Amino acid sequence: QVQLVESGGGSVQPGGSLRLSCVASGFSISNYCMGWFRQAPGKEREGVARIYGRDGTTFYADSVKGRFTISQDNAENTLYLQMSSLKPDDTGMYFCAAAGTFRWDCYTGSPSAYKSWGQGTQVTVSS
Repeated sequence: QVQLVESGGGSVQPGGSLRLSCVASGFSISNYCMGWFRQAPGKEREGVARIYGRDGTTFYADSVKGRFTISQDNAENTLYLQMSSLKPDDTGMYFCAAAGTFRWDCYTGSPSAYKSWGQGTQVTVSS
């Protein structure tokens, strides 16, 4: 059974850092396109970053480029999102998700392309 469990969220001041983790079970993330998404209250869910497990190719939303880094530990079957220089606009519920096994599955950041989702972890950036 596919399961994704996020952790690492919290409250930080602007300019701070957090590292989110997503432990996967029931499948190997090294074979899939994996993504991080976020959703702020009253807003649509948006893609933040994604990684193609088979070759490590990464993709980022313009709003987080240079500040966020997506990575994976295949031995631990865990996906990470290192977030630095956090801004209030980064506030939201963060979700990890799995798409398909083809490289082109990672070409889109649309949430509709992702089949399995975690329950989310809350990130709040405020002074």
